[in-house]
Amino acid sequence: MELTGRTALVTGAGSGIGRACAVRLAEQGARVLAVDMNPEAAEATAKEIHGQAVTADLSDPGFVERIPDEPIDIVVNNAGFQHVAPIEDFPPEIFARILKVMVEAPFLIARHTLPGMYARGWGRFVNISSVHGLRASPYKSAYVAAKHALEGLSKVIALEGAEHGVTSTCVNPAYVRTALVEAQIADQARSHGIPESEVVEDIMLRPAAVKRLIEPEEVADLVAYLCGPSGSFITGVSLPIDGGWSAR
Repeated sequence: MELTGRTALVTGAGSGIGRACAVRLAEQGARVLAVDMNPEAAEATAKEIHGQAVTADLSDPGFVERIPDEPIDIVVNNAGFQHVAPIEDFPPEIFARILKVMVEAPFLIARHTLPGMYARGWGRFVNISSVHGLRASPYKSAYVAAKHALEGLSKVIALEGAEHGVTSTCVNPAYVRTALVEAQIADQARSHGIPESEVVEDIMLRPAAVKRLIEPEEVADLVAYLCGPSGSFITGVSLPIDGGWSAR
């Protein structure tokens, strides 16, 4: 119960990595604000962990006003989505929305929460980046651009927050077993006419040394470590959980 007395805000907490992080931080004693654009999903997570649901669309800058007016000690920036298309066919409005959700929203959350963290002399930002924050892939221009920008924002928060007891890190998973990824696997299997296991090993995880999906709970364990006492000297860095993808 290393986080007893701390309040954590987790975005995209209704499912996948965000839900796993919310559950894990609650297990460590934190009170969790579960932020999601899906009210039913946010409520389900909050009910499970005895936290508080916050329904918000992070592409709308006014979402900050929906954050409860209480001290927030931990921020897990997890919310995001994907769109795959060549640059010449990529819809500009989707490109802009991806950057709003995955870059502008974390900035606005930091702007909102940092003064309180500074006043209390303690704070943790864990930004769920991706192996695509370290490596590019074709047809993912907005996602790759957003994750690279999040990496930079995380480092600036680390440098500005250090003297105030605030750390900021990025966690960089490869493909995680979420509903979104499972749907991508099924689509690829149908389009290529191959088993789903071959999609994972031969297409999605071709650059990785370890040929399996990451479980959301594995990501959440690292997030909890970074938020606890053992993470106090880890800041301004990116921690890959990518099965050796970034080793190449």
